[in-house]
Order: sequence, then C-alpha cells, then structure tokens
Amino acid sequence: MKHEEAVDGALGEETGAGASARREGPVDLRLVPLAVAAWAASAWAVGVTGWWTVAGVAVCVAAALVLLTRGRARGRGDPGDGPGAALPGSTAAVVPGSTAGWRLRATAWAGVLLCAAAGAASAGLHAADLRRGPVPELAREYARARLEVAVTSDPRLTRPKVRGNAMAPVAIVLDGEVTRVERSDGSAHRTRAPVLLVVPSGDGREEWLRLLPTTRLRVGARLAPPLRPGEPFAAVLKVDGAGPPLVVGPPSAAQRTAGELRSGLRRATEGLAPDARALLPGLVVGDTSRVGPELREAFEATDLTHLLAVSGSNLTVVLLLLIGRPGRAHQVERGGLAPRLGLSLRVTAVAGGGLTLAFVIVCRPDPSVLRAAACGLVVLLAIGTGRRRSLIPALAAAVLLLVLYDPWLARSFGFLLSVLATGALLTIAPRWSDALRRRRVPDRLAEALGAALAAQAVCAPVVVVFAGRVSLVSVPANLLAELAVAPATVCGFATLALAAVWMPAAEVLARVAGWPAGWIARVARTGADLPGAEVAWPGGWWGGLALALLTALVVLGARRMPHRGVVGAVLAGLLLLAVVRPVPLARWVTGWPPPGWVLAMCQVGQGDAMVLAAGGDSAVVVDAGPDPVPVDRCLTELGVRRVPLLVLTHFHADHVAGLPGVLRGRAVGAIQTTGLEEPPAQAAFVRRTAAAAGVPLVRAVAGERRRIGALEWRVLWPWGGAEGGVGGPNDASVTLLVRAGGGVSLLLLGDLEPPAQRALARAHPELGPVDVLKVAHHGSAYQDPGLIRAVRPRLALVSTGRDNPYGHPSPRTLEALRAGGARVLRTDRDGAVAVVGAGRGLVAVPGGG
Repeated sequence: MKHEEAVDGALGEETGAGASARREGPVDLRLVPLAVAAWAASAWAVGVTGWWTVAGVAVCVAAALVLLTRGRARGRGDPGDGPGAALPGSTAAVVPGSTAGWRLRATAWAGVLLCAAAGAASAGLHAADLRRGPVPELAREYARARLEVAVTSDPRLTRPKVRGNAMAPVAIVLDGEVTRVERSDGSAHRTRAPVLLVVPSGDGREEWLRLLPTTRLRVGARLAPPLRPGEPFAAVLKVDGAGPPLVVGPPSAAQRTAGELRSGLRRATEGLAPDARALLPGLVVGDTSRVGPELREAFEATDLTHLLAVSGSNLTVVLLLLIGRPGRAHQVERGGLAPRLGLSLRVTAVAGGGLTLAFVIVCRPDPSVLRAAACGLVVLLAIGTGRRRSLIPALAAAVLLLVLYDPWLARSFGFLLSVLATGALLTIAPRWSDALRRRRVPDRLAEALGAALAAQAVCAPVVVVFAGRVSLVSVPANLLAELAVAPATVCGFATLALAAVWMPAAEVLARVAGWPAGWIARVARTGADLPGAEVAWPGGWWGGLALALLTALVVLGARRMPHRGVVGAVLAGLLLLAVVRPVPLARWVTGWPPPGWVLAMCQVGQGDAMVLAAGGDSAVVVDAGPDPVPVDRCLTELGVRRVPLLVLTHFHADHVAGLPGVLRGRAVGAIQTTGLEEPPAQAAFVRRTAAAAGVPLVRAVAGERRRIGALEWRVLWPWGGAEGGVGGPNDASVTLLVRAGGGVSLLLLGDLEPPAQRALARAHPELGPVDVLKVAHHGSAYQDPGLIRAVRPRLALVSTGRDNPYGHPSPRTLEALRAGGARVLRTDRDGAVAVVGAGRGLVAVPGGG
C-alpha cells in the first residue's frame, strides 16, 4: 500500500506549489496529535482486557478534567482573558509564559487526552462484543454448532504454502457475522458476532466464490478461537464438508447491483492476455481473484501491491476527470469536466460525493474501501478551498473518524502505510519536488519523483518491520507504473459501466484498458526479475528503526553535501549496478559464485535444490525447493539460463513447489521424476506446471545412464519401482551417482530413509567412497550408518532451513559424518555452498545466496 496515495500528492502539485504553500501560511497541524492519540489508544485497547481499558479511559478523562479545571481557575481575573486572548484556533499573538499561553497548552493536552479516551473506549466496546455471547464460548470449547451467518466480505482463496513436505490445501475464507446459533443440545440463541469462515476447497468451490456480501447462509462448523489476540473476530468457523453453500437469504439490492457490475467487468476482460486479465479487475474494483502467486510476488518485490487493492488513487483518478487538479479548484481556469459542463463549485462537490458513494458500493463497503474513500475525499475538500494547508487537517480528521468507527484499523499494516504515504505526499513531496525543479528537472518528472521518493522514505521502515526486506527498484517501478495507472483505471471504470448495457463495446474498451494494465504487469515482472530487486534487512521494530535512522541521515547528508549533482549521479550509478548485478562485477565484489564451480547447493530454506554445472550457461538441476523465489534467485546468480534436465527426486512439496522458479525465463529440456506419484496432489501440480510450460515429463529408471558435456550420471534408485524396500514417497527418491567436471564424484540421496538406504547398499555393493554426499532428508537422525561408512564422503552437504521445527540437521548425523572424516556444510548456517576444484584441490565455498 506504500504508494497508494501517490496520485493524491501529485494532484495537489503545480508549478510554484511551494510558493503557493508559503502564501497560504503554515500548515494547520492541530488535529494531528488528536488523531495520533486516538490511533495509539485504539491500538492498545483492542489487545487488552476490558478492565485495563476502563482504567485507561478513566485516567485520560480525569487528567483532561484536571487540566481544564486548572486552566479555567488560573485564567480568572487575568487581564488578557478577553476577546483578544489566545484560544485554540485563535490567530491572536500569545506571549510565551503568559496565562493565555498556559491555558492554550492545557486545553490542547486535554483535547489529546479526551481523544485518547474516545479511541480506547471505542476499541474497548468493539473488543467486548467479541468476548460475549455464545460464539466465543463455543470457540473456547472447540465445539460444533449450526449457525446462520451473514456474509460481510467477498470470498477469497488462501495462498498455497508449504508446510513440511506437504502443500497446505487451498481454502476459501470470508468474513461474516453470526446471527443465530444452534447448539448440539438443540438450544438456539440470537446473537451478533463477527467471525472468519474457512471453507475447504472442493466440489462447491465455485458456488462459494460467487457469494456476495449480505448473503445469509446456514452452515455447520467447528468453532475455534482466533490464532492471535487482537484479531477482529469472535471465532474462526471451520465449515464442515466441501459442498455448495446453503443460502437462506439473498444479498441486498445494492450488493446484487455491485456484483453484476463486477461480474460484467470480469466477462469483458476474458479475452485479454493473462496478466492484463488478472490485473485489470484488481486495479478497478480490487478483485484479485485471478492474480496468481507469481504475479503477486512480482508486485510485492517491486512495492506495487497498492495497485492490487482498492486505494485512494482509484477514486482520485476518477475525480481527476471531474474536478481537474485540486490546487486549481479556486481559480477561474480550473480543470476537469466540471467547468466545461458549467457546474458550480458546490455542484461539483456534490457530484464528487456521488462518485465516491458509487465507488464504495461497487468496491464493497468494507474497512479498506472506506479508508480509501476517506483519503479520496481529502481531494474533494480542496475543491472548495484550493489550499494545500487544508488537506493535512482533513487527513487527520479522516484518520480520527475511521479509527473511532473501526478500531481494528489502528493495528492494520495497510492503514498505517496508507496514512504515512498520504502525509508524506502532502508535506514532504512538495518540498522535494521544488528542490528538483530548482535543479532543472521537468515539472511533471519532479512531481512524480518527489512523490515516489517521499512515499519510499516514510514507508520503507514500516515495510521492513513486517517483511524484513527493502526493495531497491520501488521508486523506478512506481514511476514507470504510474504512467499507466490513470489510463488503465479510467478505461477500466468505463468498461465496468459499459458492460452493464453493451457487452461488445465493453470488450473493445477492455482491450484498450488491457494495454496499460499489461504495461504495469511487465514493469512488476521485469523489476522483480532483476538480481538485486530486493535486499534482506533485519525485520522487527529494531530493524525498522535502523532503516528510519539511516534514511534520515541520507536525507540530511544530501542537503549539506557539496557537489550534490555529481555525487547523486555516482550514487545512482552504484544503485543501478547493485540492482542489475552484472555477473562479473558481482563475482568480483562478493566472491560468489566462485569461478569454475562444479556444483552448488542453493539456499532454499527447508527443502532441496542442487545445481550441477554442464558447461557454459547450462546446468542440470536436482529438485526445486519449496519456493520459486529462492531457487530462481540462486540460478540467476549462478548464471544458469539453460536446464537440459530437471530431476525431481520425489513429489514432496519441499522438493517440487519451487518448480515455477526453475522454469521462469529458462529453457528446460525435460523434467525427470520418480515413478511413485505420491502425494497425488503434488504430482498433479508438477504435471500441470510442466504442461503449461511445454516441458515433457520422463520417468527415472534404475540403471539409466546420461551424459551432458563433462557431466555424467547413473540412476541408482528406486530399484524395481515399489520393490527393494520402498515404503513411501521418501523411499522412492531418485538417487543419482554423478561424476562432474574434473572427476568429482557426488552421491545424491534425495530423502531416502534407513530401510531404502540399506536396500540401496545391497543393490549396489560396488558403491564406494565419494567426494561429495548430499545428505539424505535434510540431515535428519534417520540415516543408515553402514551407508555413511561405505561412501566416506570428503564433503557432506546438508540442505535445511533456519530454525526449522524438525531439529534438522540431527547432531547425531553430523557427528557420524565428521567421524568418517567429512567436512559438513549446511545451508541454514553457511548459505548456498559451491564446490570447486577436484582431487586434493577440492574446495567448498560457502556464503552465497
């Protein structure tokens, strides 16, 4: 959400905006501490018990009354206590240390304390609603019940995640409000309790996904408490079965109309290219149901996720057509369609309010949409005033009202980013834009660059707190994407309206809107594909504070630095090199990958991914890890562009879920798999992904020999399909004996368990010492000591994730390997590991990735 108000900031800009702001006088900040106090108190109160909230409210109210009483008593009989005295909001001069000045400060602090009390009281009342009634009681007992639920949000699919060796099943989640509860003993209760419904994805998936807000359902479910305190739900409802929903009440007329409009937009965009088809409904009405994991990850890497959600910029772009740039609203030559239609300022404001209401209805009146509408209404205020200084108090008032209306926003990551970005764009961006203009940067570019830099400066520390990374391509990606946001949004809304009356014309207009939408997707994908698109940064509040301090030092240093133009150009060049990371330069700076590497084990977390050099930019890859991003990054750093063969040792998710990352931007000749297709869902995922990429699947056969360049290998296992001790997916792992460049021998065991390891040793009595062993099953305790003694590796490589819950690698396994003379390297501590040289010159180089 970081740049979701970028258009708002740009709209208020115009040439000489800094001078205009100075003519208007200082910015009015009186409402800011009131909004901050209510915000902080709400964030605190939603996570504590009721009596703490009552105590906090009482203390704030008592302190406010004391301040007001003492201020009134101190002011009695003061000669300055008259019409000219300085009161809150007065423009009269205040003498420092005078009674009037003291009263002003006391009144101001009393207002802050009263707003804090209001925020805490609102949050306490909302939180109390979650703790009373039958629903939280049943949740604490993990009981089953029959419930009537009114849907309050659009259904959405969970993102697929790898848990251990399995892929967590995709589920449908939606917000709702329980209105009636039937216990197992037959008793029934009327209530009102917000809940989160979790529905297994099955035969009724499409019917669940078509549900509209205000639809009333009857469900059978097991209730459970929320996972974390402070959640805005009284319970989580795990709905029984996977059949279609039982609807007992239709949605409201307004929601049916909104649903028909959204459905029309989806139908009109069916013929677009995949990225444009997925992105355009999200840009217009926040419908991201078509956005796949890869595209979403690209938007996250480039800090463009604000374009995948309804934001103030959506509404502002539409208002732009009506009112033009708000900074000119008070001038004779104001812009937009309103003056051309002969609309007065008041009629224009009413029309803008009507557009805002329609926006809320179509995009759903949930908290995120209401937040976007409130921020968009900040622009409408400028119609009547034409003054920038009125926008900060309007933003503060919007924050105050929203937090009192919905205290859960006080703990919302997106709400925090939205407010910070809007505030930066109204205060910092104009000054930075003026500074760029003084250095002869063109007006439009100065406005856009100032807005992007301001939003990045204030929002990046917050992103670090939750994500533990910094995007180095955020500013250029947002600048390039911003070129297409307005045309895509305007054409998208026009398509939405036209689809309701004339679908063929809407489809034509959707094709026009698809061009800028496709441009935005290409910007996101191109930026995310750059090797240095993101850099890791310590997460948590300390990491955010460190980045905030660093940003402040950079800004202060830039203001005082001599020859700023030259230094800025040099820094920009260094940043470009850090993002592009040319392989020769990256190798010279980091030492990774080492020249002449023979094989490399990628750092992919709790999973496996091995790369065997096959000459030039080719490599054979064995397993793909649990996540497409790290394996893609590893192959990019190694300079691998062609993969003649990808071997997937077995179908557990920690070995195959990263398959799209290997396929991304590379020529893959074939994918070789084991013969045991278990788990079936993950085997189907591999088949589906390979078919979509046009890559053939082949089955590994014991005794098979292959050679690519200096690389040759033999398949040792599985022996005879399900025979020879194979007892499950792990024991069906494809096992390879590889001879790499320079004669380096390597044994890859997949996830073989001890029974299969012993069977492997019996089936291949000729198996002797090897240079490198890929330790089975992430170094678990379940290893066959006889096999370790037989192969006596010089290097033992363990691929495992940091702080994994399985205790991998096992100390017992590490001791056994070291006792046999092996040097052990593990990706959780050493990072990616590359092996270079041969014979006595064999060396393992840790630290990549």
